[in-house]
Amino acid sequence: MRDRIIDIINDSIHIKEEILHTQLDNIIKAVKVIVASFKSGGKVLIFGNGGSAADAQHICAEFVGKFKKERAALPAVALNTNSSVLTALSNDYGYEIVFSRQLEALARPGDIAIGISTSGRAKNVLLAIKKAKEMGLKTICLTGASGGELARCADLSLIVPSSVTARIQEAHITMSHIICELVEEELFR
Repeated sequence: MRDRIIDIINDSIHIKEEILHTQLDNIIKAVKVIVASFKSGGKVLIFGNGGSAADAQHICAEFVGKFKKERAALPAVALNTNSSVLTALSNDYGYEIVFSRQLEALARPGDIAIGISTSGRAKNVLLAIKKAKEMGLKTICLTGASGGELARCADLSLIVPSSVTARIQEAHITMSHIICELVEEELFR
């Protein structure tokens, strides 16, 4: 069991080292896009399924609350949190549109849509990113492996070089924490 734990931690470390080589510029671009949106009165709308839904909520909490500094709240909404909206839309239209329909209601040009899918194949996340682009929003995705169709569709893709869901999710929250910390530093020097 000890060796297995060592292997898992070493794999996580290796993937994060790969992110340093492959995603550094994209993380910087994400920070700049989000800062520009907040400065112009925009908000961040984040969404995903399962563990990615939990990550969406976590990231929103960092923006609305605080990351490290006492500061004004930043507008961020996780679109996977309203169970009445999710179940009504799923029942009336189908689960594929639960995020895109909410973007229609809540998003405005200048906002940022962030879709999270470890595989890059979550249909509801992909449809929401496409809807966001139609509406004039900047789009960012967090994904893994090859990035799937989602990575090709979003304006900016943060791709974790792994096909292991747990390692992808660990890296997503690492990149998200970096983004939250740097956004906060840029806005509240």
